Amino acid sequence: MKRIVIFASGSGTNAENLIKFFHNRENASVIQVLTNNPHAKVLDRCKKLNVSALSFNKIAFTKTNDVLDLLKNSQPDLIVLAGFLWKFPENILAHFPNKVINVHPALLPKYGGKGMYGMHVHEAVVNNKEKETGITIHYVNEHYDEGAIIFQTKCKVNITDSAEDVAKKIHLLEMEHFPEVVNKVLCSE
Repeated sequence: MKRIVIFASGSGTNAENLIKFFHNRENASVIQVLTNNPHAKVLDRCKKLNVSALSFNKIAFTKTNDVLDLLKNSQPDLIVLAGFLWKFPENILAHFPNKVINVHPALLPKYGGKGMYGMHVHEAVVNNKEKETGITIHYVNEHYDEGAIIFQTKCKVNITDSAEDVAKKIHLLEMEHFPEVVNKVLCSE
């Protein structure tokens, strides 16, 4: 059985969706969720879903091998970033080459890079009067949002849409497509 570790920073709706999708599947399961936010709602979601969840700090993630050692012990087949906001350290990427993927709330390469996450992306899409937006699922490399694209899907942006309206559309795309794409990536290994 393939093993998935999820990294999340916030409410954890994508993490919960992935956990539920892989619950009782024969090919894979989410074995752990890690967060850089000790107050993240994802911790409560994991507790209710009976999935191991731990928080860590910046030093453990970037200055020591603590998080890397934790991952080595967990032996994930895939690391999934689901609303995780920190840049992934090179020591982890080097140990897990082509094993870290992320979902981004825009059609990369547009609206990617440092500081482009969540409502910042949706506000930029609306302010620039884009006619469409979407999600990109991609491999993670040493640069923000520049890894090889695995999957993209689009939705319309209406002239009357607010950033909140766009956020709702993006969330629906993530809920529908993210688990399926993660499953396909695991099955292609």
